[in-house]
Amino acid sequence: MAEAGTGFLEQLKSCIVWSWTYLWTVWFFIVLFLVYILRVPLKINDNLSTVSMFLNTLTPKFYVALTGTSSLISGLILIFEWWYFRKYGTSFIEQVSVSHLRPLLGGVDNNSSNNANSSNGDSDSNRQSVSECKVWRNPLNLFRGAEYNRYTWVTGREPLTYYDMNLSAQDHQTFFTCDSDHLRPADAIMQKAWRERNPQARISAAHEALEINEIRSRVEVPLIASSTIWEIKLLPKCATAYILLAEEEATTIAEAEKLFKQALKAGDGCYRRSQQLQHHGSQYEAQHRRDTNVLVYIKRRLAMCARRLGRTREAVKMMRDLMKEFPLLSMFNIHENLLEALLELQAYADVQAVLAKYDDISLPKSATICYTAALLKARAVSDKFSPEAASRRGLSTAEMNAVEAIHRAVEFNPHVPKYLLEMKSLILPPEHILKRGDSEAIAYAFFHLAHWKRVEGALNLLHCTWEGTFRMIPYPLEKGHLFYPYPICTETADRELLPSFHEVSVYPKKELPFFILFTAGLCSFTAMLALLTHQFPELMGVFAKAFLSTLFAPLNFVMEKVESILPSSLWHQLTRI
Repeated sequence: MAEAGTGFLEQLKSCIVWSWTYLWTVWFFIVLFLVYILRVPLKINDNLSTVSMFLNTLTPKFYVALTGTSSLISGLILIFEWWYFRKYGTSFIEQVSVSHLRPLLGGVDNNSSNNANSSNGDSDSNRQSVSECKVWRNPLNLFRGAEYNRYTWVTGREPLTYYDMNLSAQDHQTFFTCDSDHLRPADAIMQKAWRERNPQARISAAHEALEINEIRSRVEVPLIASSTIWEIKLLPKCATAYILLAEEEATTIAEAEKLFKQALKAGDGCYRRSQQLQHHGSQYEAQHRRDTNVLVYIKRRLAMCARRLGRTREAVKMMRDLMKEFPLLSMFNIHENLLEALLELQAYADVQAVLAKYDDISLPKSATICYTAALLKARAVSDKFSPEAASRRGLSTAEMNAVEAIHRAVEFNPHVPKYLLEMKSLILPPEHILKRGDSEAIAYAFFHLAHWKRVEGALNLLHCTWEGTFRMIPYPLEKGHLFYPYPICTETADRELLPSFHEVSVYPKKELPFFILFTAGLCSFTAMLALLTHQFPELMGVFAKAFLSTLFAPLNFVMEKVESILPSSLWHQLTRI
């Protein structure tokens, strides 16, 4: 019975909504008919004649003021609409209409229409959309002291946003701290240092943590928390303090490498000790997990230092050894560092082997994987590719594979080609990226542009074919070709990740909202009327009367026909009834 009552109420509600949506025109004509019937008692004709007499007495100055005021108001609305659109990417009037007026008129909110009976495919698509809007750590991020700060010293611009640095601070707290840090004084200091916003305060805290470790005295520490079992051991050196100094205080890559080598010595000792005790309890297991993250981070950054200093083969060996030693730690995306180093060595066979392992359908994609695969296929045909010859004879199988690989890469991240083709200027990549977004495109092109230039004809092939991707996906926000639809959230997240002096690339290119075009036209039209009325008052008066008479001619014709059909005594007959 309850379900039947609920169903009846839903049907009644839908009927009311339908009536408000479609029957308003019928009600409008009914109101017009009643106004016509009641025109005599309401004295509508007399009022209209009075209004017309009043309008005839107005001077041209009034119309100049009226049109000028209308132009000013519409201009102010246009300026506000344009500012709101540039800042938030939508029209203010349109947003208010959708948010407040649509529910009153019986509209349905798309956000509240999700129900529990959605299909598995839809839920998978939603999960994929959420994962694509997730911000990831940039595997090729630069060093703050040796690279980002040097850029600031030279240009006076801040290459990193507060949001980006705040995400890095959260990453450091996640990877480099654990609940037992209070048992070691240096780690307790570093736990506070990672939360510091002031760079100088962080560096001072790191030096303080190292000074504590200079005291090599023996101390008593509990073997297990809240236990009476104690052991005597030496204070270990603080690896995370060396990490912070290498990242933020070192002004050159060589200085950073020296500090990371000291961090490696300290971190390797902590890792071996915690590895032996990891099965003694959850506390020691957390310590071992933290020490593992620290050790992997140090070795990866040492490999990146070797790559920056020109020792590419050494960097490749370090990355391969690291991936073999810790195969399950995929969160650092070390394979992307390896791909870039192998491309520098022009070891394309090794690059293909890495792609065969990581370009899998079950693994999350990245611009590095997609565009590197496209580069390898383009390399096979780009040196002899000619668009004129291809248009005459058609594409060969190898050329078709290369074009399809480029289309696949462009569909995944459509922002990259403009940076590779140098149609858009590059900036320093952020410490975090959004996959398929402008931030990922900057991070990829910053390191891989040289590899594309090294392959003869690769950029020419990209230039001739990349825009063809958009013909296959005319509505990228609704349906993709090889990937899920392009996420809507990329523009907002990229504006938070990228500095303000960079013009964020937006895809798909947004068209100007209707209300901006409407207010622009209204402002221009009323300004023109004000100017013409001021210059030619008599001529504009004649034009206005002719326009109004032409506008009301169909209405007068309909009124005459209605009066000829309906009897003149209809109102009296209705009053008698």
